[in-house]
Amino acid sequence: MSVKRPKGTQDFLPAGSPGFSPEFGASNLNFLTATAQQVLERAGAKLIFTPVFEEAELVKRGVGDSTDIVRKEQFTVSHHGDHGGYILRPEGTASLMRAYMENGLKQLPLPLKLWTHGPMFRAERHQKGRYRQFHQLDYEIIGSDAALVDAEAIALMWNVIEALGLKHARIKLGSIGDAADRERYNAYLRERFTPLYDQLSPDSQDRLTRNPMRILDSKAPVDQELIADMNIQPMLDFLGEEAAAHFAEVQRTLHAWGIPFDIDPTIVRGLDYYRRTAWELHHEGVGAKSALGGGGRYDGLAQALGAKDPIPGIGWALGVERLLIAMQDEGLTFPAPPRPALFLAALDADQLAVTAELALGLRHLAQVEFAYRPLKMKQIFSEAERRNAVWVGFLGSDEAASQTVSLKNLDTGEQRVVAQAALADVL
Repeated sequence: MSVKRPKGTQDFLPAGSPGFSPEFGASNLNFLTATAQQVLERAGAKLIFTPVFEEAELVKRGVGDSTDIVRKEQFTVSHHGDHGGYILRPEGTASLMRAYMENGLKQLPLPLKLWTHGPMFRAERHQKGRYRQFHQLDYEIIGSDAALVDAEAIALMWNVIEALGLKHARIKLGSIGDAADRERYNAYLRERFTPLYDQLSPDSQDRLTRNPMRILDSKAPVDQELIADMNIQPMLDFLGEEAAAHFAEVQRTLHAWGIPFDIDPTIVRGLDYYRRTAWELHHEGVGAKSALGGGGRYDGLAQALGAKDPIPGIGWALGVERLLIAMQDEGLTFPAPPRPALFLAALDADQLAVTAELALGLRHLAQVEFAYRPLKMKQIFSEAERRNAVWVGFLGSDEAASQTVSLKNLDTGEQRVVAQAALADVL
């Protein structure tokens, strides 16, 4: 029986591995998250981690029990007893809001900026840029409904993209209004779609009663073809006075900050707790499904999770694998993984302990590796080159007697003999 990774997952491998994929290198993943960390933490965001599985009820409330994610794509976790069950998290926002509510984070200065990264899980059909286990960067700001907060959230997503070097991404911006605006729009959609009930997919027939806005998000070809021929008015036409003013202020601020965006009147969010600002980030290099990520305001989420009072919030998520694919598409180069500054080896067994002790004593300065058995001179240089070391050092009986190390710089060819106590100065 062959041993293979699960379908729809990726191994992030060290550079030089036989199965290494240029975009899915482990050091690339590290670079991406470190870049995002610098951008977000300079803006005051605090790092937080939550469990990779949550109570099933939390996920259903936070993602929507009528969504494809819950109905068709969830990974459930086996458990003992009569507990209601757990689900591997399909996204991060509900978990972060749960953590905010449960752990008294409202005691910290508000609005509170949080960020995280890690794996998410959806049992969907594997295709380019879409995986069953995938990774996300997630940013949330909780405690303010100001348009300025919305604009900063969008700007921070763009700042991450800029810091990664991407040039061909584009923000699509929209608004889904307030609760009353959504009710008016759902009534309009219900009126338009009801006469065409028999032409809708089964899922959209169900959504017609529950939440007609979700029909506009349908991936079913029969729904897409029907919608394309209907000339449906966009949500933006139904914005109330306050929501329209909020949307205008977000746009003015982004223009003032030089953040590029396009208005997309087709953006919708199917869940009732979403409010006002919504946006997506697209890049054609990741395939037909071109979204790198997206975000929106979710002022009703806390109450959907059981809070007595509303807690305003807005946030976004970026798909890490999709970002890496986009970077590969643009031909961006990733920083090379760190090289060993020094590879040490012994020519005879008597010097093994010395080389190991020297290596361990130098690691507070740099990456230092050593051979675990005596090697011949040709083997020492071959091993050092395979590891891409800068310096190679060896100890034989002569070096042991003089307490020195013979060194060669593999980049420049420079050779020298130095006292063992002076190795730190070389590094």
